[in-house]
Amino acid sequence: MKLLRELLHGLDCDTIIGNTNTPISNIQFDSNKAALSDLFVAINGQNHDGHEFIEDVISSGVAAVVCECIPEKQIENITYVKVLNSSTALGILASNFFNNPSKKINLIGITGTNGKTSTAYYLFYLFKKLNFKVGLISTIDQKINNKSYPSTHTTPNAIELNRLLSLMVKEGCDFCFMEVSSHAISQNRISGLYFDIAVFTNITRDHLDYHKSFRDYINTKKSFFDSLSGVSKSIVNIDDKYGSEMLKDTNSKKILYSLKTNAHYQAIIVENSITGLTIRIDNHEITTQLIGDFNAYNLLAVYSIARELGQDQDLVLKVLSNIESPPGRFNMIRSRSGVIGVVDYAHTPDALKKVILSISDFCDINKNLIIVLGCGGDRDRGKRRIMGKIAAENSLTSIFTSDNPRSENPDSIIHHMCEDLSNELKNKVQKIINRGEAIDAAVRFSSNKSVILIAGKGHEKFQEINGQKTPFDDFKTLQKLLKT
Repeated sequence: MKLLRELLHGLDCDTIIGNTNTPISNIQFDSNKAALSDLFVAINGQNHDGHEFIEDVISSGVAAVVCECIPEKQIENITYVKVLNSSTALGILASNFFNNPSKKINLIGITGTNGKTSTAYYLFYLFKKLNFKVGLISTIDQKINNKSYPSTHTTPNAIELNRLLSLMVKEGCDFCFMEVSSHAISQNRISGLYFDIAVFTNITRDHLDYHKSFRDYINTKKSFFDSLSGVSKSIVNIDDKYGSEMLKDTNSKKILYSLKTNAHYQAIIVENSITGLTIRIDNHEITTQLIGDFNAYNLLAVYSIARELGQDQDLVLKVLSNIESPPGRFNMIRSRSGVIGVVDYAHTPDALKKVILSISDFCDINKNLIIVLGCGGDRDRGKRRIMGKIAAENSLTSIFTSDNPRSENPDSIIHHMCEDLSNELKNKVQKIINRGEAIDAAVRFSSNKSVILIAGKGHEKFQEINGQKTPFDDFKTLQKLLKT
């Protein structure tokens, strides 16, 4: 329990009505969870405006309310705090409530369209092998040393974030590696956090169901770097066309990594085949079982971060040579019949292109690649036709199926995926709504030289259909059908 005045430290308050010495048990922004002695933060969100529930939470016994507009009718013994932006305030309040844990741990935030999860996972693995206590906050799960917790969002809300960081500090973690999504930046979930390092992997079309435009998406990512202090570092993939833009207004120290041009950290791909990837980093060669140009960038990012965190070059490279892909990121299955299966989270046009390009290094894609692909419902509809065309143009055959249709009709989603296909390309596409049946059809259609790519869901262990989550695992399904 903390006094309200302690939570308000560093918060720009417009008006305060009432007693700031009020004891606070918890912070809530969900009116359904508000309880006795809580502080309720009224946030104007996408679906609901928390200001509409202020009377309800007061009836539940909250001690104080933070809001952007103080109600005309004020209740005695309730403290009201008016702020300019409630979501920004929530982050500061949560940080103060949990004793500012991000100041007590080396916090590294990774943002970008693709590569966030792999980079965060590789860093977690590396630093554990280097005998550090480490935390991870990612799309797949959250980890504190050897304990794992399920993840519901790429980046949790501000309260959950600070609670997790506080647990990491309590468990003696030296580092936390954290994915930072554009939603989290836009919704101020990372407000009040102190990042030692911010990392930019790349940016391509994604989340345009949420962002107003691609430019808005870019600017949202950029604002993460704009917010950094002079003692932080920005580590940026300068090969990406928007890499230099991320650095334009930041006060942080600028660190560049590249496969193509001069940078602080450089790498060259020596060999990229079905057996693995050999790269030369700062004139030191390592061979890994990872595959694809995108993994060369991920490994270089990890190396750059580790070196900036003061780790020994030889030790870092030794550990990286033995690293494995995280769940759902280019996970390979080799069957006894010679068929190769690949399960990947690729759910954007750029990610799908990159996975196909990596497969093309060991497969004649127009003769041997079979793609099973769906697109998520209630999400960016504009990318569906793009991804459908990419799949059809770069495969022997593609099977369009359900991903997570959510509230949408799967037939409608598949129809959108076919909108840009010529008659010739349409003849290369099968439509099978049931995802399990689609994967089964791909296996039955395959021969001993085939590669089957199951794209879009990766690590997910469910399908979301009409508000219900049904167990489904791409990797296990394919593994069973290939009888490995």
